[in-house]
Amino acid sequence: MEKLIPGLEGVPIMESQVGFIDGQKGILEYRGIPIEVLAESSTYEEVAYLLLWGKLPNREEMAKFDHDLRTHRRVKYRIIDLMKCLPETGHPMDALQAAVAALGMFYPAKIDPAEIQPGTDVLARDKHYWSIIRLIAKLPTIVAAFERMRHGDEPVRPRDDLSHAANFLWMLTEQDPDPLDARILDVCLILHAEHTMNASTFSGLVVGSTLADPYTLVASAIGALTGPLHGGANEQALRMFREIGTVENVRPYIEAKLKAKARIMGVGHRVYKVKDPRAYVLQGLAEHLFRVKGEHPLYRVAQEVERVINEHVGAKGIASNVDFYSGVVYDQLGIPIDLFTPVFAIARVAGWLAHWVEQMKNNRLFRPDQIYTGQHNLPYVRMEQRT
Repeated sequence: MEKLIPGLEGVPIMESQVGFIDGQKGILEYRGIPIEVLAESSTYEEVAYLLLWGKLPNREEMAKFDHDLRTHRRVKYRIIDLMKCLPETGHPMDALQAAVAALGMFYPAKIDPAEIQPGTDVLARDKHYWSIIRLIAKLPTIVAAFERMRHGDEPVRPRDDLSHAANFLWMLTEQDPDPLDARILDVCLILHAEHTMNASTFSGLVVGSTLADPYTLVASAIGALTGPLHGGANEQALRMFREIGTVENVRPYIEAKLKAKARIMGVGHRVYKVKDPRAYVLQGLAEHLFRVKGEHPLYRVAQEVERVINEHVGAKGIASNVDFYSGVVYDQLGIPIDLFTPVFAIARVAGWLAHWVEQMKNNRLFRPDQIYTGQHNLPYVRMEQRT
């Protein structure tokens, strides 16, 4: 009899060289390089190149890639007009998904099945290369534009003289970004850029396997990321810290949650059975940021939550994940709470596209099976005879 694997847990669906996780040891690597090393030494732009091409760029390659990203940040006015028609009360993730889907109409990149053969390198084809550039470059502009427009302000034009992270902060506030803030956000983007076969990456690859264009692929991945079990946990973690309020309230609050078997956001992971390596980096970022600019009022609450969680369920392999501290960091940077998940998407688009590039080298349409549990050969009952 066929065996059902709920949620495809532990079922490999393809081979990949993009990312690697050892959940028992708390290891995360991009193209073989530990995440801690990249967070310390690299930039988001360089990491995006690494994920897409499978190697660190030389000086000339990095200069061209960076130039192409910087000069493709602007969004057509009709995309802005489209977003102006969206309800200002809507979640920015929904606005982002709608705008990205629309991008594909302005920059047609339909894929002819005849052009995808074994070994196809889509990066070598202008149509696909520029689709990738536009998606990475324009997502921050879309998010920042919607944030400003929903508050009645005009979007801020992107600047070509700023890095990816610094430009996003500029477009949110129209203030020259603090270099420390820009570097902290840059590292956050690195940490969120790739995470192997998660729900949004898998969703994108399912769509990509049909030979849909990369804009449609990214829009579908964003849709998967809107779900609270994938993206949004950092929003919920920060809301939880705010609800708890003080260090003294942590123990009774968390113990009541554990007793009720309620989900605690920012804690636990389907893959990691130890503390998420990205959480260590984020905690270090937070402490550095707080030393320079003053401690976030909820940081001690977060630390106590982590301590109580470890005391009660740490032995079961339940520990803090990347979302646990990222919300506190983003809040300290002045990023609105409902932009936390869009920032995740701004970062992860590089990983989604890297997997798509890899997939196109040996694409096969996803067509999983099912286990049917219904009945057979039932009679058709006429309307007048139905009760």
